[in-house]
Order: sequence, then C-alpha cells, then structure tokens
Amino acid sequence: MRRPNLPLLSLALLAGLAPASAADLQHTAALQAPPHPIVDPLGSPRWDDMRKLFFGDAPVVFDERVRVTAPRIAEDSMNVPVTVDASALGDARSVVVFADFNPIVKVLEFQAAHARPSLGFRLKLQQSSPVRAAVLGSDGTWRVGGTWITATGGGCTLPSAGSSSPEWQERLNQVSGRIWSRVDGGERVRMRIIHPMDTGLAAGIPVFHIDELALADDSGRTVMHIRPYEPVAENPSFTIDLPPGAASGGKLHVTGRDNNGNRIDAWVTP
Repeated sequence: MRRPNLPLLSLALLAGLAPASAADLQHTAALQAPPHPIVDPLGSPRWDDMRKLFFGDAPVVFDERVRVTAPRIAEDSMNVPVTVDASALGDARSVVVFADFNPIVKVLEFQAAHARPSLGFRLKLQQSSPVRAAVLGSDGTWRVGGTWITATGGGCTLPSAGSSSPEWQERLNQVSGRIWSRVDGGERVRMRIIHPMDTGLAAGIPVFHIDELALADDSGRTVMHIRPYEPVAENPSFTIDLPPGAASGGKLHVTGRDNNGNRIDAWVTP
C-alpha cells in the first residue's frame, strides 16, 4: 500500500524539529521538579515536622539575625535559661519559640508592641533538642534562628516543686519585679510570677500554666503581650528590654490569667 503524501506544510514543520539540547532538558526538568527542601543548619530530623506544624505553606528562611542564646549543656532540665533577640531584624510582628524534641513543642509566643523584640525566660526540656525562635515579618515570611541544647532530660514529665507545697496556693500569681535603666538607653524589666506551670505529663498532676500576660505602661498602652505554654519553667521569670520612653510614667502594669481562670494583676516599678 502506498503511503499517503503529507502536506507540504507538515513536511516543513517536521524538517524544522531538532533534538532538544541537554541544557533545554535540564531547564525543563528544573521547572517540573518540586522546590528543594530548606536545609536545617542544626541538622534536626524533626525540622520538616516543625516547618509543617508552625508555618504550613508560608515562606520560611533561616536568618542569623534571629538570635537564640542558651547554655550548650543544661545544668537543670527543668530550668534552662534562654534569650531570644530579633532586634537586628527591625521588623518583628510576632515571635514563636519551640523545641523540636519536647513532648509539648511550643514553648511561648510574644508580640513586642512597644518593646524591643527580645525576651529572656526559662524553659523545661525533656531531652536534648534544638530550641528555635521564628519571627514573622510584615512580608509574611518567617525568619528562624536557633541553637542546640544538650540536656539530661525529664524536665517536662517531672512534677513541679510548687505542686507539692501548700504555700503556692497562698502566693499563686504573685508578681515581683523591677525596672532598671539601660546603659545604652531605654530600660530593662525583670519580673517573676509564682506559678507551678505543670505540664500535665506528671502522673496525677493536671495541666496548670499561665495562659496570657500583658504589660502596659501607665497610660494603658500595651508594651508586650506574652503567651506562655506548659514548657515554660516553674515560677516563670521574664526579662524585657524597652526603648527610651516606652515605660510611660516609669512603671508597668502586668495583667493576665492562667488556664484555670486565676487572674494576675500587679505593678512593676523602678
């Protein structure tokens, strides 16, 4: 059987087709390939889980300007000092702190309305873990910094000392604190709140923690809002840095509540 003649236009098109070059094939493959995963500088096998849990599809980058300072080895797994400082970013709407290998990974959140985006606190670690801070900027990007802390463990599942003492019921949610002038300008606030901060993971002891804290100046303007979660250490202490003029009237009003509805209401003065 004779093959039918192809139209001249079809023959011309076939003649013009040339094999794709290697560069073209690589470019096409790159366009079709899924985006490369973000490489965790701390090498945690749980990073992908943390990224999905906290950020979903939002853009995430690791940024050295988000500083998390802590001891490399924790002397007390129930009381590990950590400082988060995102002042170098200049744009920090919200900060989330989490520990990859804790049974309760979210440690706290804070928003620095009229304070510097930095916070010192203490947390409980169940085992060695990266502790990270993620900062949300106005462009919708999360910028993440962190550090590894080696811990002997058990910090989240041991009962608090306060839960076994009758004294805590009389002093529950009492606030002690002070305001100092900083050498480089502004002020530093340190405060401590009496509370057992039970995780609910110790046998027979239900979850009991401070749920919300707000610091406001003398005029009622919010300076910082903090949401502590179960991994924050017992009798939590917080260190907050204020720019010049942030503490109008020279004192700060601390208000809040715990997850049982007990109120916190106190003033911190110089």
